[in-house]
Amino acid sequence: MANGYAGAFLLVDLTKGSVSDFTVDEGALRDFVGGSSLAAKLFFDRFPLDADPLSQDNPLMIMTGPLVGSGFPGTSRFSICAKAPQTGIWGESACGGTFGPELKRAGYDGIVITGMSAAPVYLSIVDRKAKLEDASDLWGKDVYETTDALKARDPGYKVLAIGQAGENLVKIASIGNDKGHFSGRTGLGAVMGSKRLKAVVVRGSAKPQKADEALFKEVLKKALAEVKDSALADGLHLMGSDANMELGMIKGDVPVKNWTVGEAFDMAANLSGPTMREKYLTKEHACSNCPVACKRMVRVDEGPYRTDEGPGPEYETCATFGTMLMNDDLAAVIKANELCNRYGMDTISCGSAIALAMELYEKGILTRDELDGLDLVWGNMDAALELVRRIAFRKGIGDILAEGCLKAAQKIGRGAEECVVHVKGLEAPMHDPRGFHGMGLAYMMSNRGACHLQHAVLATEQGMASWPELFDMEDDYVGPTSEGKAMLVFNSENYGILGNSLAICHYLVDILRPETILAAFNAVTGFNLSKDELLATGMRDWTLKRGINNLLGITSKDDVLPKRILTALSDGAAAGSVPDMDRLKKEYYAIRGLDENGYPKPEKLDELGLSDLKQRLYNR
Repeated sequence: MANGYAGAFLLVDLTKGSVSDFTVDEGALRDFVGGSSLAAKLFFDRFPLDADPLSQDNPLMIMTGPLVGSGFPGTSRFSICAKAPQTGIWGESACGGTFGPELKRAGYDGIVITGMSAAPVYLSIVDRKAKLEDASDLWGKDVYETTDALKARDPGYKVLAIGQAGENLVKIASIGNDKGHFSGRTGLGAVMGSKRLKAVVVRGSAKPQKADEALFKEVLKKALAEVKDSALADGLHLMGSDANMELGMIKGDVPVKNWTVGEAFDMAANLSGPTMREKYLTKEHACSNCPVACKRMVRVDEGPYRTDEGPGPEYETCATFGTMLMNDDLAAVIKANELCNRYGMDTISCGSAIALAMELYEKGILTRDELDGLDLVWGNMDAALELVRRIAFRKGIGDILAEGCLKAAQKIGRGAEECVVHVKGLEAPMHDPRGFHGMGLAYMMSNRGACHLQHAVLATEQGMASWPELFDMEDDYVGPTSEGKAMLVFNSENYGILGNSLAICHYLVDILRPETILAAFNAVTGFNLSKDELLATGMRDWTLKRGINNLLGITSKDDVLPKRILTALSDGAAAGSVPDMDRLKKEYYAIRGLDENGYPKPEKLDELGLSDLKQRLYNR
């Protein structure tokens, strides 16, 4: 096994109750590196693509990358991947925290979980010894309770767990790592729940070898200096990811009232990072190996939304449970975040589902009787919090919303679908493509559905990061224009997607210079890849996942923005602006090497060494 890797992967068959090791050849590691990229390769090569996402045949893959556990800044990340319950296509969600480095120290680069247990279990991995344990006493507990119970058995455990939402097969269920870090998107917590796997705990003491320890120390010193000199890193440390709420409102980035209003400046101020710091922050918090410490620990001391000290909301949560619901009470957002964390639900999808319900209630499409008495007027956070609970436990209207916004709207009917902002069934994150057209194209082409993290478009288009040494860039991109955005998205995907394979936090991808990250990768692995070779792994990653989705039925007809995003706002910075979807798509297809049906062209697959994918796409 190459340097930087633990040297083994764990295969768990829950049906048989067996565990065993397997290896991956170095050629696959050079081509796909790790994380979600390597997971896609394993999924494509070894598993049936047509399996129901909640069946025993759908594997759940937990994957680290070669930089994880190295001590390099931001390398706490790991990816969880499977066919997604929410969308029915490729699903992945990255997470920080503590689990990834500890899994590496425990002797594994990743875990592939198959089958389905007859009774609740958890997986224990300690210094390369893996076993399944009875979890009957944990079933029914929330993520926080489960984490506390398992850490009481061994304080050294790093815990990955689902809450009641995962157990109830809620399609927007998440997976939590040590309470404050979540693999939120696409419903992978439901995959874990379907397998009756309550948790995974890891503890280890190994230290993966680096190819050139002396060189790595030099590169690490340079990386720490770049973090220290970064204004972005300083802002994230002081204000967290919510630092940009007010500026985002000025630029037309923040969605308001389920994407129907262009600006709400007073609301943004009440929900902002400075307000959180002033009123509720108890301390900054960091993932493993991160000098930025962008995480928030918060406490609400009094009032109806009182909470004990715990993980605070990210920007996405402040928008989904704030501006999207016409709520300016940050304490209520903190409470919503705690409930979603405890039950194990993605805050973006959950908040979007509640915003949808509020709009449908306002329009008379949903009645108070259909809502079992909930008065879902805009801004009613008591009703919203109750709806969070009902979604997690699939009670009443919550049972419908638990399927995700698109499927819920299709079931409700009566024009509800026109109120959903999604791509390929995944609700859009809290960045409005009418203010930044490149983000619209990125949503259209992201392989897991609408996503702000499968690329580096957000950082580049909004001027937070620039990499002229990697590709031609404008000095300052104009947000509400489609000109030149296809090339920007293409380049930003190829580079940004590396965060989920190396694995390194996307904030650190924005903060550190590309040559620094590349030097660290080569010092750890000894692969000595060039800049172009590393970018080629990003292209290969995107193309393989696209091919998997093509085999699952995705075509050009799915690469579209919803009607609401193609409807101009009347106020705010993005007023009158909509992405030129046809132009963006045409230009992007030509650059990416996709045919008119949205399939990678055979010659592109040959160029990237994806002959197996070519065979399956074109010889069916």
